[in-house]
Amino acid sequence: MTAVAAISDAIDDRRVNASEPERRCLVTGRVLPRAALIRFVAGPDGTVVPDLGEKLPGRGLWVAAERAALAAADARVFARANHGPVTVPEDLAARVEAGLRRRLTDMLGMARRAGALVAGFEKTRAALKAGEAKLLIAARDGAADGRAKLSALAPGLEEMTALEATEIGAALGRDAMVHAAVTEPRIAAAIMREATRLAGVAGLPEVMQDSPDLDKVDGR
Repeated sequence: MTAVAAISDAIDDRRVNASEPERRCLVTGRVLPRAALIRFVAGPDGTVVPDLGEKLPGRGLWVAAERAALAAADARVFARANHGPVTVPEDLAARVEAGLRRRLTDMLGMARRAGALVAGFEKTRAALKAGEAKLLIAARDGAADGRAKLSALAPGLEEMTALEATEIGAALGRDAMVHAAVTEPRIAAAIMREATRLAGVAGLPEVMQDSPDLDKVDGR
């Protein structure tokens, strides 16, 4: 399967579209769009497993993509929604976070192979100046001044800041990478969706760490 075909298969318009169906969170009782939720299913043995791709068979058990909601999602909550006894792994929240990080880095790698992502300060700046960028990616631990300079080139453009430089670099086959941009709209939307869910599940702070030396790693 080509990179383009693979990432197209990974993107479900029902999950990216803002008008997608809503579901009720088992913990909070709030009705939310699927993009703000994590789907779980109970396996044949009753063990609750995350279904981050929303494709596994079985009754969907939906929980808000929030750290507190996942912490409160115990066996009693899942069993009531599943209409039967279940087993909830102690590290369920950690599994969700790890799975979201993996999905997000996989998407970045596929976007690069599909020619829909540019990386490095200069290439990112060029894409922004040309109006080609649909999503700006900035490492959480990158320097604030570099991010500000790029953000100023496209006011209002969404920014993905859920990953650190080493995570972005690993996804792109580099040691570390601070700046990148996605140039295909549907891929940008899918990446932003996963990043938003990851930020909620991981409880990422609004203020990023500022590590000035990191901007040197991607050619700035």
